[in-house]
Amino acid sequence: MRKLSFILLSLAIGLAACTQKTIPPQEDTSGFVTLTDAVPDAILEIRYFSTYNFVGERIDGYIEPTALITRKAGEALRAVSDELKEEGYRIKVYDAYRPQKAVDHFVRWAADITATQMMPYFYPDVDRSKLFELEYIMEKSGHTRGSTVDLTLFDMATEKEVDMGGTFDWFGPESHPDFCGDPESGIYNGDNSQSPTGKSITETQFANRMILRRAMLKHGFKPLSSEWWHFTLADEPFPDTYFTFDVKQL
Repeated sequence: MRKLSFILLSLAIGLAACTQKTIPPQEDTSGFVTLTDAVPDAILEIRYFSTYNFVGERIDGYIEPTALITRKAGEALRAVSDELKEEGYRIKVYDAYRPQKAVDHFVRWAADITATQMMPYFYPDVDRSKLFELEYIMEKSGHTRGSTVDLTLFDMATEKEVDMGGTFDWFGPESHPDFCGDPESGIYNGDNSQSPTGKSITETQFANRMILRRAMLKHGFKPLSSEWWHFTLADEPFPDTYFTFDVKQL
């Protein structure tokens, strides 16, 4: 009887092992956290859950108005937040982890050159047919690896966003970190020659961008040359994995 019981137990364990699903790496959320669990002081304005974005509709894969991020990037972002709080700021996050289906949505939108309803707000100076050529839209995004975040500063004294001289997701050289200044030295030069329509930003607006940039770089993030709001953890934990799970509370 004891031998039979042992055999039955072994069969049960074997059956459970066979029926247990193996999670593909790109669907595995175990290395992620909800961003506000890692950074409780962060303010969220998840643009791709809303219709106020360059597409003009909610983006595929954004099921809830929350943000996800890898645990490692979340820890680094908490250090950024803590430091900026001492200077009177909170961080405001527009996007973090972005599923591949969202990137695919962008690609489909960019291929439809008639979809121009949000052009006045995000890309009035860009030839709609050149979004791929100019790399405003690409088939892969660092966001999909989970350690990239799009953010700005919120002034706790004024209770307003800090004026960065341009909106998140503006397509154009005005969004470049070196627009009107040198981000390496932090020196403003007022040169707006990159702007196709003569736009510029003030010395204060440039300095505000640099406050965010310095804090992010200090705590292990690297910048993007075309977007002042975009930073990726330099030592990201999943450098080769493009995740597919939806954005919702973990």
